[in-house]
Amino acid sequence: MKNADGFGTARVPWGLVAATGAALLLAACGGGNDNGGGDGSGTPAPGSIDLAQRVAAASATAQSATNACAPIQPFFWEVGDQTGRLASGSVQSSGGTATYTGSTLMGIASASKWLYGAYVVQRRQGQLSDEDVKFLTFRSGYTYFSRCLPGQTVDECVAYQNNDVYSPATDGRFSYGGGHMEKHAALSGLGPLDSAGLAAEMQSQLGTDVVMGYSQPQLAGGVVTNADAYGVFLRKILSGQLLMRGALGQDAVCTNPTTCPPGTAVHTPIPESESYHYAIGHWVEDDPNNGDGAFSSAGAFGFYPWIDAGKTWYGIIARKDTSAISDPDDPDSAGHGYASARCGQLIRKAWISGVPG
Repeated sequence: MKNADGFGTARVPWGLVAATGAALLLAACGGGNDNGGGDGSGTPAPGSIDLAQRVAAASATAQSATNACAPIQPFFWEVGDQTGRLASGSVQSSGGTATYTGSTLMGIASASKWLYGAYVVQRRQGQLSDEDVKFLTFRSGYTYFSRCLPGQTVDECVAYQNNDVYSPATDGRFSYGGGHMEKHAALSGLGPLDSAGLAAEMQSQLGTDVVMGYSQPQLAGGVVTNADAYGVFLRKILSGQLLMRGALGQDAVCTNPTTCPPGTAVHTPIPESESYHYAIGHWVEDDPNNGDGAFSSAGAFGFYPWIDAGKTWYGIIARKDTSAISDPDDPDSAGHGYASARCGQLIRKAWISGVPG
């Protein structure tokens, strides 16, 4: 079992970066709460902790030089509720300048999975079939996926190398990887779509305000976007505009081969010291010793989005670090999502408690 984050990855062509960046810039001109920060427009959860306390605690935690946030600097972070962003910051590296903001465009690797899961839930009007659930909780048996190429369609990616090889031995058992979603997309009629077609199709269900592109037609790891756009997506979940709100934690399966019932899990990128569950395109951080029940979808480059267990708050850590990733096109290569998650968990705890961590 890998003691590292194997969250999916994607290489980003410069042409796509320019095109997607222009679209995101246009979307940002719409105003509203999307770019607001810490102005009190959201209502804190009932209790004695006010918004100023939450902002101060989260900011101190993100900027700490001694906790789990220190090793991942530089990065951008934000926390908000369904009304908008309530706090954010661009944390510098030691002795350096900040390099990430909410508008910084990047490949988000396996944070793409949550987007595809939400797309399917919306397209099915919240009524998933047993086959949908099996594919979206990574138990389909399509566990030989390697990568897609930028110019391919979904069908061409499925047919590439061993991507379409079915493994009876892993059928019905959790095995983290990109093959499940790729095959599911092909079976769902998305096979003829290339990267541009996929982005348009995702927006047909998620909304054109969730601005994104694909660097390759890989549903599980190919999205290019930024924190501003992903924040729109998370707020639409919290508000119920997207049916994913009701699917958070739905049909969650055991993922850790060392702690799950025998024969139910094969591979997880989470260190074996943690036992999370996996639901419809997202993790449930419910480890019995360290978990808080949050929902998340970390990516190998370090992009970490989350929604708290109470479905009140959302947060994002945005950065892109490809160091020590042996093959950026391999969705199961070791990455940096788990390190970002450690920092994000501290920020979440600080926000909810009002106490820096």
